[in-house]
Amino acid sequence: MADYGMLVDNHTVRFERLLPGPIERVWKYLTDAELRGTWFAAGPMEPRVGGRMDIVFDNNNLGPVPSSPPERFKQYGGTFDSKHVVTIWEPPHRLGFTWDDDMDPKGSEVEIELTEEGSKVRLVLTHRRVSGVSDAINFSGGWHTHLAMLAEQLEGNPKTAFWDAFDGIEDEYRKRYTEK
Repeated sequence: MADYGMLVDNHTVRFERLLPGPIERVWKYLTDAELRGTWFAAGPMEPRVGGRMDIVFDNNNLGPVPSSPPERFKQYGGTFDSKHVVTIWEPPHRLGFTWDDDMDPKGSEVEIELTEEGSKVRLVLTHRRVSGVSDAINFSGGWHTHLAMLAEQLEGNPKTAFWDAFDGIEDEYRKRYTEK
């Protein structure tokens, strides 16, 4: 996998991807619970600022074949959900939501921006207010893997099991973020 994210500062990570369009299709993969469940996590989302967003993870079954988490992530095997709040709703260009499970608007936040570039769509995902570099490494491994799976879905070629793709990616981010 290429297209590594970057550490903007000790509390912010950013990813850019150029994806197959059109923009409305990419937006649906971000906001439709069933489509979002093919690359990230399912769950209902109220389409408005202040709306509730339930993120229901099932990483063991994300991808074309089941996979098992590495030992240190065993607690994330199986289905689990978390509650979030929509902070930005500007279809089909910007989506934002809180990340902390307690729906705290002062916690970390994810913002996704979509921009048309011909027949492609540039996706920029920024995860702000993470607690430090250790969390940035963890979030980067997850976002990196999920965004690769999104690209596969949009290309019509889902071939990667989540945990198989995720295994080892955090090590690469640890090197990138701490060995400067």
